[in-house]
Amino acid sequence: MTDAPASPLKLFNSLTRSLEPFEPVHPGEARVYSCGPTVYNYQHIGNMRAYVFGDTLGRTLSYKGYKLTHVINITDVGHLTSDADAGDDKMEKAAAAQGKSAWDIAAFYQADFETDLARLNIRDKQHPRATEYVEAMIQWGKSIADKHCYELDGGLYFDTATVPDYGRLARHGTDEGESRIDPVDGKRALADFAIWRKTPAGETRQMEWDSPWGRGAPGWHLECSVMSEALLGFPFDIHTGGIDHREIHHPNEIAQNQAHSCSPDSGARIWMHNNFLVDRSGKMSKSSGEFLRLQLLIDKGYHPLAYRLMCLQAHYRSELEFSWDGLGAALTRLKRLVMAAAPARDAEPAEPTDRRLVDLLAKFDAAMSDDLNTPVALTLLEETAAMKKIDAGQKHAALAAMDAVLGLNLLTIARADLRVRPKTATIGEDEIEATLARRKDARAAKDFAASDALRDELVAAGVEVMDGDPLGWDWQPSAN
Repeated sequence: MTDAPASPLKLFNSLTRSLEPFEPVHPGEARVYSCGPTVYNYQHIGNMRAYVFGDTLGRTLSYKGYKLTHVINITDVGHLTSDADAGDDKMEKAAAAQGKSAWDIAAFYQADFETDLARLNIRDKQHPRATEYVEAMIQWGKSIADKHCYELDGGLYFDTATVPDYGRLARHGTDEGESRIDPVDGKRALADFAIWRKTPAGETRQMEWDSPWGRGAPGWHLECSVMSEALLGFPFDIHTGGIDHREIHHPNEIAQNQAHSCSPDSGARIWMHNNFLVDRSGKMSKSSGEFLRLQLLIDKGYHPLAYRLMCLQAHYRSELEFSWDGLGAALTRLKRLVMAAAPARDAEPAEPTDRRLVDLLAKFDAAMSDDLNTPVALTLLEETAAMKKIDAGQKHAALAAMDAVLGLNLLTIARADLRVRPKTATIGEDEIEATLARRKDARAAKDFAASDALRDELVAAGVEVMDGDPLGWDWQPSAN
């Protein structure tokens, strides 16, 4: 498209609780940091909503013409089993439970996380690991220790009273966010947090380093401050994460950043948080056994892009309730979109000049510029895909521009690609085709009883027969 999108980009800043125009720190660039996973286990789909949101933000920034640098850190050390400052490290605990090294645990679950990112069409980003920056974390701790920290038997602790407006991001003021923090003997205030946790006497950890405060490991919050400064510079543009990070983790990052910079600067200009994915079945938690992860959705016959579409159907700041019916509806919506886009897929892209397309593109830009209003943007994408009697090349270009932001692969994926075999399926595709051929012969012979019986046989095996449809058949995803 020759004309740059016209609507100014406005984003909701959790720090000010208001919409703000995006004004980059470095002209023409956008630098974004997203809190990444702790790689001690598989990621559940609630975790993955944060990365769909972050990817949509990054795609929008690219669409608006900014050169994007986007970092998602990998926490492979330092995160305890809660937001407390005492207890087991998640990595050490998982390693002990599985009889593997913490390094092997981290490598395995990081690879699985990156596979899920690819399945959700989340674009490649930098994925630095916390263990690569431990020496930098020690140096950071040394730079703030004299003015902002104190030592206890357990390690080095940050004194939150030494920075202005601690907790402003969380708006907890006193105890709202602090209810999730267990007390530690000797801490000056409940909100104070560990910069460095010393290995207890008589214990040996797999991941531990020498420091001025004893042999041990960094506190969880420190890594994000150190890595975001190292990779993006201070200040940078946007810091994202789940809304749970808004209460403790991100306020602690801000406090560290203020101490290190000797200023009230929070490190990022804009802090953005996606809301929760709500699961009424109680299977979101990793402690529930077969918790809801992307592979489980695939095993039940749902294409992962159906989950991406499900996320886009709700605004990122709204709660999104997960249900199998809702996921099934999202898959149906995706199939219809792919079918509607198919006639324009192979056309040579041409600059949209048709007034209808120009207006739709302007509305789409306005929706995404309004704090990433993906529900409205999706309806505009559907309206564009459904247009008839319009130049196929112009339609292709318009769909490509919209889909570059929403990331549904409409112009590269075929409807048959959305046909995912459920793990419980008892029949193979060759057998399905053979049964359909027998059914066709039965119908030709007007043996409708046999035809119906064969159809019922396929339905019982989880196959939907689609008479008159070029695709012929499809799997029936399972919600059980």
